[in-house]
Amino acid sequence: MRSSSILHRRPRVLNNGHPIFKTFYPILRPALPRINGMVMTSHVSPQISRTATTMTTVHNTNEACCSIPPVQSDYTPKGNFKSIGQFQRVYVTGTNTKKALVCVYDIFGFFPQTQQGADILASTLDVTVYMPDFFEPDGPFPLEKYPPTTEEAKKELQDFFGGIASPPATVEKLLGFGKTIREQGVETLGAYGFCWGGKVTIVASAEGTPFDATAIVHPAMLSPSDAEKITIPFAMYISKDEPIEEYEKIVKILEGKPFAAKNDSKNYSNMFHGWAAARGDLTKEDNKKEYEDVYSRLATFFKNAFP
Repeated sequence: MRSSSILHRRPRVLNNGHPIFKTFYPILRPALPRINGMVMTSHVSPQISRTATTMTTVHNTNEACCSIPPVQSDYTPKGNFKSIGQFQRVYVTGTNTKKALVCVYDIFGFFPQTQQGADILASTLDVTVYMPDFFEPDGPFPLEKYPPTTEEAKKELQDFFGGIASPPATVEKLLGFGKTIREQGVETLGAYGFCWGGKVTIVASAEGTPFDATAIVHPAMLSPSDAEKITIPFAMYISKDEPIEEYEKIVKILEGKPFAAKNDSKNYSNMFHGWAAARGDLTKEDNKKEYEDVYSRLATFFKNAFP
């Protein structure tokens, strides 16, 4: 586990002049031919809409939103690290051996904001949440180097996505881990992911998935072609920094699915990319409020979507 000083550091938040996609896609694009042929940027524009109003799709209105524990700005994670399956380090929180969620963190790896969210879902839903270290043994991308400002730093990020953070390879890791914990007795299983982890999670929601429901929060590399292949209840929560056009296309596709009544979506048009994970600044009231809201929605979604 990381040292206390690292776990409690206050992450830097991207300001509005540097939305993630203006940096993310130009740097990642040169690496795309090396990422096992997966189309990562189709339908994605680096020009982000900043005028869209909040759009919400809410189903199961007979169910009140799940009440979650109070969110803390200075947080010590409650879970522990264990070796499970192919992973040497998996953050585990909760004790339910039959119901579980798998969290796919963002490119910055384990952070108390992401771990607090896992703890919230574990206690609210009475599930065990597993957060594998998908970047072992190399480690996550350093937060202090983002966004990259030099050619060397840009290449480092490009190499990161073409190497240990290759989305297709990580999809296989996620699917494999899901099957592993199924074999260990888990009967009901969901997954959720942030940023890069959102791309991994949506791709892992296709035919043959071991998951019963999945969700993505401020996802990177949104593509309607991924949504076409979804076969399970699905939730999507975006920020102002994601492409609104792709979001609307995906919502439309999800409305035509046979499980549409269990899906959920919301555009947090007042939030920045990363507010619910590593970049979240919970000392700010607006960020804290929407952090609470999105985890409440996640809890309600999985409660309603699980068999």
